[in-house]
Amino acid sequence: MAAREIDPRAPEPPYRQIAADLIGEIARGELAPGRPLPSEKELTERYGVARNTARSALAVLRERGLIFTVTGRGSYVTDPARGGEDGHQGA
Repeated sequence: MAAREIDPRAPEPPYRQIAADLIGEIARGELAPGRPLPSEKELTERYGVARNTARSALAVLRERGLIFTVTGRGSYVTDPARGGEDGHQGA
């Protein structure tokens, strides 16, 4: 899972660039349903961004119903066949 380089001068904000990269990994099956996403800390190191930027990228995926977050445990890819981890879209 090689991270694409974030271009801070691009018209698309960095958090949206990261979200697009993660969406691509989900679509390709590199991040499979039920599997954890990298932590915010890992995303900051992987993309060279601030923690708030990584958090915003995860929020985009959560809003689209692609991931759910368990407090204190992390974020996970939803299972579209089940409508999310607990049968509900997102969490």
